Formats: sequence, structure tokens, C-alpha cells
Amino acid sequence: MITSPGLLLTILAFALVIGPLVFLHEMGHYLAGRLFGVKVEAFSIGFGREIFGVTDRRGTRWKFGWLPLGGYVRFAGDMNPASVPDADWLMLPPEERARTFPSKPVWQRAIIVAAGPVTNFVIAILILAGFAVAYGESRTPTVAGAIAADSAAAKAGLQAGDRVVALSGRSVETFDDMVRYVRIRAGERVRIDFTRGATPMSRDAVVGTDVERDRFGNEYRVGRLGIASARPVLVTVSLIEAPAVAVRQTGEIVSMMVETLGQVITGRRSVKELGGPLSIAKVSGEQLTLGAPAFVWLIALVSINLGFINLLPVPMLDGGHLFFYAIEAVRRKPVGPEVQEWAFRGGLAALLALMLLVTFNDLGSFGLWNNLAGLIG
Repeated sequence: MITSPGLLLTILAFALVIGPLVFLHEMGHYLAGRLFGVKVEAFSIGFGREIFGVTDRRGTRWKFGWLPLGGYVRFAGDMNPASVPDADWLMLPPEERARTFPSKPVWQRAIIVAAGPVTNFVIAILILAGFAVAYGESRTPTVAGAIAADSAAAKAGLQAGDRVVALSGRSVETFDDMVRYVRIRAGERVRIDFTRGATPMSRDAVVGTDVERDRFGNEYRVGRLGIASARPVLVTVSLIEAPAVAVRQTGEIVSMMVETLGQVITGRRSVKELGGPLSIAKVSGEQLTLGAPAFVWLIALVSINLGFINLLPVPMLDGGHLFFYAIEAVRRKPVGPEVQEWAFRGGLAALLALMLLVTFNDLGSFGLWNNLAGLIG
């Protein structure tokens, strides 16, 4: 049965996911800037015209913009999205100029910029650490308990009792490692290295494709080998162990993101699978109806996504700024303002094009284009 969380619950869930994560991301920038003595002129949640705001005793304007899809912190002397300083900042008195962003050494500017994405990763690690303590960690071995008939593993000749040790040269230590590797490679050829008793063996297989459908009617294309685990193993995780477990899990999620992005870039995965804010809103509403654990898990995933995306070396993103700072550190002088300006214009154009693409995909996933085609037909 297909259920729907409803529009109001979807909007509420989206606000509960995006709002705090954007605030904490920008708070990372803000606190790092304050640490190095940079004056903060504005802290905004949302873009565009100000809806509401207050100015604190330090002169920082805390405000909300009418477009709640992000936010920003504006430091003194940092006058445009390309971080090209205002030409008048050199005319400021020395003590005031020392509090501007451009006056700081490159390593301090890099820390200030990186603090936002790092905060997103820290949030996710804290959440995942809590889950590890509450629910334990799966460490099921990669021993096949059963092989599904006519599956990729069966066609490759695997048998119950075989222990998978590597997939296409990548070692797998737990059953979850194997599942994560396979699920994003539907239809791809992989080499399965395994042991049968004490004998090492190797077989080639084409990963099978399953189309899963959840209670909300969403369909997912998932890769399957057809191997069932022999004996699930769930271990208790202590408070001391939890951070290390969470860091490892965060790294695994980021690795999957990198691989999935590479599949899109190389054409092995359709760009139609890319989603945007509307998809996040839809999933947020759905996860909220499934209960607090599912919703908090989604917050961790979205936080990792925000951190990862912002570190991409694309102008207009934090990673773009860090890329220019790396060049500045090597050259011992900043990249020329004209080069930065053109680079960030290109980055803005690319981001706008990406936003249009994912919005088009989101509307398609809601059935809008099929409905319009039906009306026209």
C-alpha cells in the first residue's frame, strides 16, 4: 500500500533537516572566523531579501532570507562570492584592517572556510556514534549461508560455505562491506575472490539488478549477487569505541558518494538519478513518518552530503575557495582577481545548471512530466 506523509508534514520535515544543518554549517565558519579575530558582518539563513533580523553588540547582523535553501557568513573585507576583497579595505586603519578576512594568512582563511564542511562531518559522526552505542555494529562475516537460484553468484559457481575475500580486487571484511560494494554496481562485471575450505578461488560474475519498491511507491535499482549471510553477527559498541566506528562509517558513506559521482560522470549511471531539494523534502517527510531513528539517520546522511558537496573543488563552493588557497600557498601570492572572478562566474553558471537539472529530475520523479504528457495527449 502506497502512503504519503502529506504536504505540511513534508515541509516541516524538510525544515527540520535543512534548517539546523545549514545553521550549524555556517556556525562552523562563524566560530572559526571569531577564533582568528575576523569581524563578522552578517550571518544569514537563506538567501535574498531579508525577512527578519537583529544586530548584536559586535555589529553582526543575524537574519533570515526569503529563499531558505542555504545560508552564508559575510566577513569584513570579503565583498563578493569569489572572496575578492573590497578595494577600499586597504584604506582602513591598521587595527580595523587586521580584523578583515583578506588580512589573515592563507592557512587561517583555509581553516575558516573548511570549518563549515568539517562541522557537517562532525555532526554526522556524533549521530552515527550514538547509533553505534544504541544498536551495536554489524560484523557479519562474508561466508555464504545460501546462494539464490539463478543469481549472479549461482551462475558464477559459488556455493554455500564459500567465504568472499575480495570483489574486483577490493577486500571485503564484513558482509555489509560486500553489500555496499555490490548495490551501486547493478549490471556491472565483477571478479569474486573467495575461499572454499582452504582453497583460494576466483570467478567473474555480472551483478544482478533488483528493482525495490518501498511503502511510499519509490523505486530503487539495486545490485545483487544473490548471496545470503550464514550467521548475522551484531556486536556491542562502547562509548570509547563509538567515535572510531562512526568515523569509519562516515568514510564508507563518502567513498560510496565518490564512486556514485564517478559513475554519473563516466556515464555508467544516469543523471536522472540525481536529486535536489524537492527530493530531499520528499524523503524527509517519508523518513519522519517511519519514526525518530529513521529521521535522525537521514539527518546524518544529509549532513555528510552537505560536507562532501561543499568540499568539491568547484568555484562558489567552499572547496573552490580552498582550491585557490592551495594555489596561493604554492605560488606565495593569491590568484589574480580577474581569474577568480571569471572562475566563480563559471562556477555559478555550473551550479545553476545543476540546480535546474536536479529540479527537472525531482519534478519528473513526482510524475509531473507524465501527467503533462497525458493531458497533452
